[in-house]
Amino acid sequence: MELKLYKGRPEDIDKRLEKERKVYDLLDTLNIEYERIDHAPVMTMEACEEIEKALGAPICKNLFLCNRRKTDFYLLMIPADKSFHTKELAAQIGKRFSFAGEIFMEKYMNLASGSVSIMGLINDTENHVRLLVDEDILKSVKTR
Repeated sequence: MELKLYKGRPEDIDKRLEKERKVYDLLDTLNIEYERIDHAPVMTMEACEEIEKALGAPICKNLFLCNRRKTDFYLLMIPADKSFHTKELAAQIGKRFSFAGEIFMEKYMNLASGSVSIMGLINDTENHVRLLVDEDILKSVKTR
């Protein structure tokens, strides 16, 4: 697949999904410059490598998690090359985790599998999902 880097919102904005237009509207309203690559949903980090190269920026794993009772939800951002161990996170947060189903992704963040992104949090107007950012990501941002 050939990937092309674009600046700003797409020219064919009327043909895009409402949830995608909502992200562009927010970024534009906040005067945040951005680049984008149009691509199909990806299900593996290996598939993201091509996108990462085209962007020239590191990609994160975005994992949508929940507690056992499926009452608490979390979006975890970790470096793409870092393994995720539920036991370690459970020890830090004090809860046991599993992957939340796609039904909850759609319900709270209006996202489908393969498109989990921090931008989905703009759809969680009742704050059901908590953002967890791995400290290695924070360190990498500080060093740039």
